Amino acid sequence: MKKTIAVLMVSVLPAMALASGGHDGGHDMERMEHGSHDMHGMSQHDHGAEADAGRPGDPAKVDRTVEVTMHDTMRFDPADMEFDKGETVRFVVRNEGRIRHEMVIGTVDELKEHAEMMRKMPGMQHAEPNMISLAPGESGELIWQFDNAGAFDFACLVPGHLEAGMTGEIEVE
Repeated sequence: MKKTIAVLMVSVLPAMALASGGHDGGHDMERMEHGSHDMHGMSQHDHGAEADAGRPGDPAKVDRTVEVTMHDTMRFDPADMEFDKGETVRFVVRNEGRIRHEMVIGTVDELKEHAEMMRKMPGMQHAEPNMISLAPGESGELIWQFDNAGAFDFACLVPGHLEAGMTGEIEVE
């Protein structure tokens, strides 16, 4: 009996503690699981590695503004964008739909991982610098600096939206 309780304490209690994790607007549970990294791959303790897709941009150093609309057809407009390495972009995002949508910048793997977390915790609220979540009719801004060349993505991670094709591509040269 003591052995069974010990096994439960070692295996179940830590999982329960993580599941109840502190959601103060971010993904604390995910940071714990992935070595203090938030969804978009940036280290909270800056171990010298920036996110593949970049980092939060300085609002005073915006190089370009791009308007993005989100629709209930599960599409972004535009769905394909090109930027120069080092460019800081102000995304002015509008939800023209009748349901909540969001725009999250990252790699395909990061977006899929986050989408899976959203399916497991559908009511989860979050606020990370690489994402914006908007109610119907709302608009907002997301400022992002693309530090690295490559192909990146963005998607709506409301459960079911990514699967319905609400994604886009970003090419950084």
